[in-house]
Amino acid sequence: MSEDSYILIGAHRMVKDLDRETTRISAAYGLTFPQFMVLEALLHKGCMTVGEIKDTILSSNGTIPVIINNLVRQKMVRRFKDPDDHRKIVIELTDQGRELIERVCPENEKMFSERFDVWTKEEKKELIRLLSLYQKGLNTKKGENNAQKS
Repeated sequence: MSEDSYILIGAHRMVKDLDRETTRISAAYGLTFPQFMVLEALLHKGCMTVGEIKDTILSSNGTIPVIINNLVRQKMVRRFKDPDDHRKIVIELTDQGRELIERVCPENEKMFSERFDVWTKEEKKELIRLLSLYQKGLNTKKGENNAQKS
């Protein structure tokens, strides 16, 4: 197996492990993993449109409205028309949603810290550097592909 395959498999296993643990933590608070992701995004970024939420949590178009409808029913979020553009719907945390996600997030962040304790501070910085380098490479290729299409 090539080094590239080891990188891909290792990254995939790490993400699956973290997602599985986040799912377990979320379930203890009555949330699904996607609901947790939406509430966490709103906590850290503030009010967002459905499209912004989708882009933030890297979800598909079809699932976000269902997740939001369930969170509205549970009184975790509310939606309203964007005052600047009435075609857009904005989603925000309710007090109940904020209180819940503020209890769940620290537990999830603690789990991340425990999982990432296998690396030193310097190794974490190097990993961040390498991930940034990967992302820059993707952005450069996307720019080149878009330029070729024009």
